Amino acid sequence: MLGMEKIIERKIKEAQEKGEFDNLPGKGEPLKLDDDSHVPEDLRLAYKILKNADCLPPEIELQKEIRQMEDLLADIPDEKERYRLIKKINLKITRLNMMGRGRSPLFEESQVYYGKIIEKLGKE
Repeated sequence: MLGMEKIIERKIKEAQEKGEFDNLPGKGEPLKLDDDSHVPEDLRLAYKILKNADCLPPEIELQKEIRQMEDLLADIPDEKERYRLIKKINLKITRLNMMGRGRSPLFEESQVYYGKIIEKLGKE
């Protein structure tokens, strides 16, 4: 399959260089991603109502919270506070992974490991 991917990438690059994508309809406009095929049928209507009300699904809201907490890590000088925040992040990640029951483990979030964070922050 790797060889096929290289061929496809090369063909796309050649088409870009020839300008074959320059006059496509909707060029420069954001994509409209209304595909809800990944949402279970019994939740689609509820998610659509939430979307129209500018509310995020619980999983997305939790992911957003996790990212915000991860961004705060670099600004915390106290090691004990950083450790507490990492524990909170890991708890939220566990909760998020439990929400995705029936989903492949490959799509689960990875927990933040204290040692790796300390090492990364020490190098910056």
